[in-house]
Amino acid sequence: MTKQMKVFAFDFSGPAHLSAGLWRHENDGSAQYKDLRRWVEYAQLLERAGFDGIFFADNDGYHDKYHGSVDGALRDAAQIPANDPAYLIPAMAAATRHLGFGVTSSTAYDLPYSLARKFATLDHLTEGRIGWNVVTSYSDSAARNRGKSLTAHDDRYEIAEEFIDVALKLWEASWDDDAVVRDKETCTYVDPARVHEIHHEGKHFSVPGIFLCEPSPQRTPVIFQAGGSPRGVELAAKTAEAVFMNSATKAGLKKQIDALRAKAVEVGRDPSHIAVLQMITVISAPTDEEAQAKYQEYLGHVNYDGAMARYSGWTGLDMAQFDPDQPFEDVETNAGQTMVNFFTKIDPQKRWTPRDIAEFNGVGGTSPVIVGGPETVANELVSWIEETGVDGFNIAHALKFRDIEDFARYVAPELQARGVMRSSYEGNTLRENLFGAGQPRLAADHPGAAYHQSLASQAK
Repeated sequence: MTKQMKVFAFDFSGPAHLSAGLWRHENDGSAQYKDLRRWVEYAQLLERAGFDGIFFADNDGYHDKYHGSVDGALRDAAQIPANDPAYLIPAMAAATRHLGFGVTSSTAYDLPYSLARKFATLDHLTEGRIGWNVVTSYSDSAARNRGKSLTAHDDRYEIAEEFIDVALKLWEASWDDDAVVRDKETCTYVDPARVHEIHHEGKHFSVPGIFLCEPSPQRTPVIFQAGGSPRGVELAAKTAEAVFMNSATKAGLKKQIDALRAKAVEVGRDPSHIAVLQMITVISAPTDEEAQAKYQEYLGHVNYDGAMARYSGWTGLDMAQFDPDQPFEDVETNAGQTMVNFFTKIDPQKRWTPRDIAEFNGVGGTSPVIVGGPETVANELVSWIEETGVDGFNIAHALKFRDIEDFARYVAPELQARGVMRSSYEGNTLRENLFGAGQPRLAADHPGAAYHQSLASQAK
């Protein structure tokens, strides 16, 4: 029997995310991206449909490589304007009881001390339903606007590894579970003897003191990671609890999953403690014919310049320098090497042109696209799980709000009828959604758990 899949809605706190030109469609909800009530309604719909959570992508910079300017990105709202998604979470959480929330935050431009406080606060306010997507930031514009230069790829991962280590110490090793005593007779809210300095002194960070927040329901937010490079896989194997992958083929995805799980075993972790989620775009309708008609309509809205503005930003290459109809050869880049290599790996026999890439990216970015009625979509999603071993999906959209709502309306009931998508929630936290009720804290083989175990042993 096929295992029950994890399902997240993949979104962005701006008018347009991965698809190019689709914001012009009459059914697109991009104009509502600033409407908090719309986001709250959306969260409630996702919970009713049985989604595990909503995952917010984010970017500290903007796409300004195409024609050497941000103009193309601005014209097509290519991930700009972009609000901070963290501010949406408390309102959405207050209107739901079980839906989880993944939020992207960078190790390149934040500091462990402030990030740990932000996520502990969100974990408190959501009652344990928050996750941190660890990114190392590929955008040169983000670096420039902070008075820095873009750090080399592998160096960014070295910084990220220490950053995560500091955050884990703050969340797991500073406050005892029972540090908050609220003893009115002695006028002691927190017992000072149960709060400890972490004494971190490393290559990139110095954090000697105590953490600011009392332990939250999960203590450590669920740690997500999405790096596809060898350094990204290594970091994920060591520290991630959920990994987002993006393969155009099932064979490619299986290879990535097998490599990640083998690396997890190598570093001493149980691979079942890492949930793997594949990004995928679903265009659904009551019938296959209606879904195909919808997809063809979407393709008619794809904007070449918008697709190239995104791809140029992802790869660090100005795609305007290439003839749209001449094959694009692979090159090395310090920005998004995974994105550069992506297309050459889809079909080794094909020499991709920029126009091919734009057409592929135009609906759902680089994710595979499934088009069909409920049964067709369900069959295809199940086949991805059975053939690759993936644990679930990060569902992207072409039209903001609309496509995910259609998935909830048409596809979710079919999956639930087959027993492969949840129809109820067993636990209360995001970690329990992913790994089962009764497991709100880090697994024992996670490196962060060792810090808490050491803290507990000191308290005895």
